[in-house]
Amino acid sequence: MNVRLADRLATVVIVLCAAAMAGTLAALLGYILYQGLSYVDLQFLTSDSSSFQAGGGIKNQLWNSFYVLIITMIFSVPLGMAGGIYLAEYAKPNKTTAFIRSCVEVLASLPSIVVGMFGLLVFVNYFNWGYSILAGALALTVFNLPVIVRVSEDALRSVDVEQKEASLALGVTKWHTVKTVLLPAAFPGILTGIILAAGRVFGESAALLFTAGLSSPDLDFTNWNPFSPDSPLNIFRSAETLSVHIWSVNTVGIIPDVREVASGSAAVLVIVVLLFNLFARGVGSLIQRRFYGKR
Repeated sequence: MNVRLADRLATVVIVLCAAAMAGTLAALLGYILYQGLSYVDLQFLTSDSSSFQAGGGIKNQLWNSFYVLIITMIFSVPLGMAGGIYLAEYAKPNKTTAFIRSCVEVLASLPSIVVGMFGLLVFVNYFNWGYSILAGALALTVFNLPVIVRVSEDALRSVDVEQKEASLALGVTKWHTVKTVLLPAAFPGILTGIILAAGRVFGESAALLFTAGLSSPDLDFTNWNPFSPDSPLNIFRSAETLSVHIWSVNTVGIIPDVREVASGSAAVLVIVVLLFNLFARGVGSLIQRRFYGKR
């Protein structure tokens, strides 16, 4: 085959694949928003859900989703970044490091339902925490650690070697080089990994079915005592998140407006994930400009 013809064919195939991917994503988002946005209003967002009557909202489920996300990120971001720094800068190329990388890859390939069963056995039953936000957050930490570890490692390795060598040549310690040179340069890549992990947390349901539970107490948003059973801040209470609520309403829901609640909840879930991604990228760009002085 002619070289130029092969080049044009390859270009056309790549463009078509990219267009198909973007079109599929746009069609999926458009369908969810078209089906659900008409049911979303202030009352839907700020009222309690109902198990039997029509007109229930998603106030507690929306709060639980954000709260589980925050608790999970508190655990997974420092652990994942520390693992990535170790593999990129401190681990020597030997069998132990290869074994650690294999463990990370195996952990990344585990189905979320398996991680949920692990969380049920360890956090819910063995530690006797019951269905709780803490158990769900730790299960999701196990689920998300491989993503943050691998992305952090790749981001650190992509930094120019000259920057690292210049810092070390000035007599700066290795940790100070990592902290002041490598991490700022790799921050956009690391932030991308954190965004991906956060998106998975917000949309995850299988692992939370077995750890955070299928119900949530009636939350009292005037009570911020973290040890009170109906406090929004209590990490030892059960918590039905938005994604679990969508699954529950569609499978075992007996309310008259199942379709409306499920469609509206799905639209809110998609919008929140999109807004979170845009916000996180904006923060990343702002921090990058502060480090590099770009406008």
